Amino acid sequence: MVLSAALTALQRLFSAEYRAVFWKVLGLTILLLMGAWAALRQVFFTFAWPWLETLLPGLPAWTGWLGLVAAIIAGMGLALMLALLIAPVTALIAGLFLDDIAEIVEREDYPNEPVGTELPIGRAMIVSLKFLIIVIAGNILALMLLLVPGVNLIAFFIINGYLLGREFFEFAAMRYHSEQEAKALRSRYSGTIFLGGLIIACFLAVPLLSLLTPLFAATMMVHLHKAIMRQEKNLIPVFQG
Repeated sequence: MVLSAALTALQRLFSAEYRAVFWKVLGLTILLLMGAWAALRQVFFTFAWPWLETLLPGLPAWTGWLGLVAAIIAGMGLALMLALLIAPVTALIAGLFLDDIAEIVEREDYPNEPVGTELPIGRAMIVSLKFLIIVIAGNILALMLLLVPGVNLIAFFIINGYLLGREFFEFAAMRYHSEQEAKALRSRYSGTIFLGGLIIACFLAVPLLSLLTPLFAATMMVHLHKAIMRQEKNLIPVFQG
C-alpha cells in the first residue's frame, strides 16, 4: 500500500497535469530557502563572527589558519541549519498548494469518485501554521539530538517521518472528513502512515530532489488516503505493497 502510493506519486511528479503547480512549488521553495540562507548568514556574521574574531588576534601568528578553519566550520553549520529548514519550508508550502495538488490527483487518477472539498481559507491557514510550528519544534529537537552519538541522523528520519506523515495525511483526509475524523483515521492506521512519513523523510534528505518534497508528499498522501478508505470500506485496495 505505502510503496505503491510512493511510486505512483513519483510517476506523477513530472506529468503534464502537474506542470503549473510544479513550477509554483519549486519556485517558492527555492525563494524561501534563499531567504532563509540570507537570514542565517546575516545573523551569523552580525553576532557570532565578530565574537570569534576577537579570539584570534591574541593567538600566535602560526595559528592564523584557524580563521580559515573557523570559516569552513561556520559554512558547514549554516548548511546544516539550511538543511533542517527544508522540512518547515515544506510544511509551509504544502499548506498553500495542497488543495491544488490533491484536486489534480483526484480528478486525474480517480475520475469515478467525488472530488474532495477544499478547506476554507481561514481553516487552511490555521492548520498550516500549526503544522509549521510542530515541524519547527520537531526539527529543533532533531538538531539537539544530532549531538548525541548513535542517534543523530536516525532521530532526523524518525522525527520527520512521524511529523510529515501525520500532517500530510491529515491534510489529505480533511478534504473528505472533519478534523476529528481525520485524526481518528490517522490513529487507526498510524503504522502505515508512519512508514509513508519515513519515505517522505528519505525524499527530503536527497539533495535537489528535496525541493519537490511538498509536491511528492501531498501526492503520496492523497493516494494513501484513497487506499485506506477503500480498505475501510472492505473494497479491493488500489495499491498493494
